[in-house]
Amino acid sequence: MAYQQITIFVHERIAEPLSDALMEHGALSTAIEDAYADTEKEEAIFGEPGMPTGQIWQRSKIIALFNKQDNVSNILAAASQAINIEPPAFESELLPEQDWVRLTQSQFDPIKISDRLWITPSWHAAPDTNAVNLQLDPGLAFGTGSHPTTRLCLQWLDTNLKGGESVLDYGCGSGILAIAALKLGAGSATGVDIDEQAILASKENAVQNETAAAFYLPDELLEGSFDIVIANILANPLRMLGDMLASRTKTGGRIVLSGILEEQVEEMSGIYSQWFDIAPAQIDNGWACLSGTKR
Repeated sequence: MAYQQITIFVHERIAEPLSDALMEHGALSTAIEDAYADTEKEEAIFGEPGMPTGQIWQRSKIIALFNKQDNVSNILAAASQAINIEPPAFESELLPEQDWVRLTQSQFDPIKISDRLWITPSWHAAPDTNAVNLQLDPGLAFGTGSHPTTRLCLQWLDTNLKGGESVLDYGCGSGILAIAALKLGAGSATGVDIDEQAILASKENAVQNETAAAFYLPDELLEGSFDIVIANILANPLRMLGDMLASRTKTGGRIVLSGILEEQVEEMSGIYSQWFDIAPAQIDNGWACLSGTKR
């Protein structure tokens, strides 16, 4: 069966009510995303203890799916009336009938991170049985190794882990970095995320990979510092979390920061040089990874 998909750009106060109203009036599914995703205006939604918590992006994008025969204009009009707004403009496209499972799987081949590290979906055989293979499927949490920010962090771990270190992955997403750290020889790995779905996905991925990584919401994380702290998030939260991340890093320990655009490197290096000796950035397709040693 073919489907209709529409995209609507709205202000944050409208995004959730309109998304809910569309579902009530016949949409098969809706999703809300950052309208500025993958641009310099990309906005992180985060909530750390003692910090303000964003609930939705200021400029949001609703993606809604409908049956092919549905009158989308009428449904949008009814949903808009239900929340007392004028029907917004929308973009529409027809999605042809597909074997969605097969199509999704075909888009995720094994990813080579280095000569000894691969990320392999469960439906693929390991490309190199002598390498370290992380089995990871696309799911509810961000982080499959395909994005440059994740890839840069994995490459840093592959190059710099000596064995036995304690690792904190702050903003763990799928848990990929904590799991990889253990596979590459870390002594222990802990992941933190504000999203309960990310914690659930990370725990499931750790079991799938037979690793003993531990995952927590921020308020559940016990006091203590780590040999290596990795934060693959975005520049906005990294600007605010510097003092906390530094306090979680042992003297002489290492910090790894990603989710940073290449043009933000100088600013972020300046912020984190308060606590760390910052090394030159590693760049991948316009994204940067910074690392440093705590003084």
